[in-house]
Amino acid sequence: MQTVILVIHLLLALGMIAVILVQRSEGGGLGIGGSGGGGGGNFGVMSSRSAANLLTRATAILAGAFMITSLALALLSNTHTRPTSILDQAPAPAAEQQPAEDTGPAAPTR
Repeated sequence: MQTVILVIHLLLALGMIAVILVQRSEGGGLGIGGSGGGGGGNFGVMSSRSAANLLTRATAILAGAFMITSLALALLSNTHTRPTSILDQAPAPAAEQQPAEDTGPAAPTR
């Protein structure tokens, strides 16, 4: 299940990248994509305005699906891990180990 959602997640990411890169730039920060070519008249199947609306809607749908798959992956990965405590992993204290036999005080040496 997790693998299927992960593959869908990756396909959504690639789709979002493609749709975002196809969109026309509105900022014109570098002068790229401002008003050059293709969008001037109604020569295509779609006008520039309807293409922009379609790309904006596709981006929103892909982004929503990407968020849903992200949440699903996070929830699935959380259920597979068993909560552990650092105290469970610590070695046994010295008091619980078998002490060496006590033979009494050592004889003094001169």
